Amino acid sequence: MKVLMIGGTGLISSAVVDEAIKRKMEVTILNRGKHNQKNWPDVEHLIADINDEKRVKELLEGRYFDAIVQWISYTLEDAKRDVRLFYGHTKQFVFISSASAYQKPIPYLPVTEKMPLNNPYWTYSKNKQLCEEYLLKNQRRDFKVTIIRPSHTYGDHSIISQLKSNKHPYTLLHRLKEKKPIVIPGDGMQLWTLTYNYDFASGFLDVLGRRRTYGKAYHLTSDKVYTWERIMEIIADALGVTMDIVYIPWDTIFQYFPEVKPEILGDKYSSLVFDNKKIRKVAKNYKSETGYEQVISKVVAYYESSPHLQTIDEDFMHRYDELIDAYKKGIL
Repeated sequence: MKVLMIGGTGLISSAVVDEAIKRKMEVTILNRGKHNQKNWPDVEHLIADINDEKRVKELLEGRYFDAIVQWISYTLEDAKRDVRLFYGHTKQFVFISSASAYQKPIPYLPVTEKMPLNNPYWTYSKNKQLCEEYLLKNQRRDFKVTIIRPSHTYGDHSIISQLKSNKHPYTLLHRLKEKKPIVIPGDGMQLWTLTYNYDFASGFLDVLGRRRTYGKAYHLTSDKVYTWERIMEIIADALGVTMDIVYIPWDTIFQYFPEVKPEILGDKYSSLVFDNKKIRKVAKNYKSETGYEQVISKVVAYYESSPHLQTIDEDFMHRYDELIDAYKKGIL
């Protein structure tokens, strides 16, 4: 099978490429070449910015793929560009959407694909919905679209928390090691689904080339479900520390961290559990085997062995401490 990956070096997509190589697929990657650091001698690399349509068309001239997978399309204009670029080069166009696009607040659990898409809180999710709608409306007899919606997918370097510094993720490990208080939003009992990237890859590749998936949408997640408090306990256990927990409502947290509000309300505010029956019917290699507790030792080792990654977000730490101090004093 010949597959073109647009992007291909991200947390999820790189795991998919690894798995595709194991399955002896013929993989081509198209990206800017800035992060092609993996040793993939059997992978063909096409170097171009996806927005340079003239160059991409030159690279694709005369080429045809069994499937094209778009990992880096985020807006309606991106979707329109993709139809222009890839029509005539594949029978199956696979768009990577997001399970965060489902209706919020979540009306029922577990989530199924019958749930409508309507997330008014997070622009990222709303844009993914618009992309889906456009692509499905503009598919043709010889250009079919398959939608895949990942949820929270992680890898061997992922520090998972509702409230953390994205630019300096080691900050959370530092707080725990220094035995500083840790904020858990709400009561920490909301249920959250975590999907290991290589588990995702196993099921995902079964979708490629499957005619029965044409014109269909699937979420692809694990069946591994945790409370947010348990996720923090897993990290603390790996560090060999006991947490000093402070439970603080989200409305209070937003006063000190307003920038997280759209993503939290749009994705991580309520419990989220998925029914994966639909994807299981088409993906014989679907896996839900790996838990975060099995991976966290690799995560910690990665940061502990990499001094250049042990950077601290001082602004985050300052606001974090101010939040805890104000909450404990009853100021908020």
